[in-house]
Amino acid sequence: MADAVRQILLLTGLRFRQWRKSPQIRLAFGLGFVAVFLLTNKTVLFAQAHGTVMQIFEPFIWTFGDAKSILLISLCLLLLFADMPNLGAEVPLMLIRTTRRRWMAAQILYLALATVIFTAFLLLSSCILCAQYGYPANKWSETAAILSYSPLGQKIAVPAFVKVLELTYPYRCTLQIFLLMLGYSMTLAGLMFLGNLLRARLGMVLGIAFSGFGLFLSPDTVSEWFHLSVYQSRRANILFGWLSPLNHATYYMHSFGYDNLPRLRESCLIFAAASAVLFLLAFRRSKQYAFCFTGTER
Repeated sequence: MADAVRQILLLTGLRFRQWRKSPQIRLAFGLGFVAVFLLTNKTVLFAQAHGTVMQIFEPFIWTFGDAKSILLISLCLLLLFADMPNLGAEVPLMLIRTTRRRWMAAQILYLALATVIFTAFLLLSSCILCAQYGYPANKWSETAAILSYSPLGQKIAVPAFVKVLELTYPYRCTLQIFLLMLGYSMTLAGLMFLGNLLRARLGMVLGIAFSGFGLFLSPDTVSEWFHLSVYQSRRANILFGWLSPLNHATYYMHSFGYDNLPRLRESCLIFAAASAVLFLLAFRRSKQYAFCFTGTER
């Protein structure tokens, strides 16, 4: 058992060592940083223009509590995991010196850790970008109050909501949004991994379809396309809040005690169950997966 764990950790570490020479990884993190900069810049410019400060996690909260921002970041994840499972020149030697199950377990562990690292990178980037106007205390700032209680937040397209300020605190809210993003990202990564095991390049297709499905089931999109009434829009909002994975990842699309939307805990459990099932299916598929090597190319 100890030998199996050691081999899995070594294989996972070797996969991370390949990041140093991978332009794909650099591009994914670079695009992620650019996306964070563009999405948080509105909040920073607002604080600068009004001479106010922010709680250091607020740009992350207002940015990634929105479905469109999460959808944008998912495009970076498509790039990050597009080549999984990576079949480099070293893989035949690995498969000789270890079992297929251990190699596959290392791939799944790599996906999970890479998703955590990428999500943490987005959080850290947003904190660095607003550090000049941020403070660490666990209380909402004057900037958040202005954006939430006035129409200025809607005017500059910053999703600051009154119920967030009234029902929670920055640290707890940041953790909840981080877990929602992590759950969505893990589900997307598991789907792409399983798709690539079923057929070459199928994972990218499934990843795009997964993201597009969430965008299509957005209440605003459906209401605009089908010209729904206010009552119909409210019912569609509840229905698609349960059906759309993107809505499950969106913080304000949850119940805070007075509607029928999913609760935060329920969304986290749904993501955990979905990603576990996808990784289990991928693990079982690996037993029949035909490894093909042509020199150093797959």
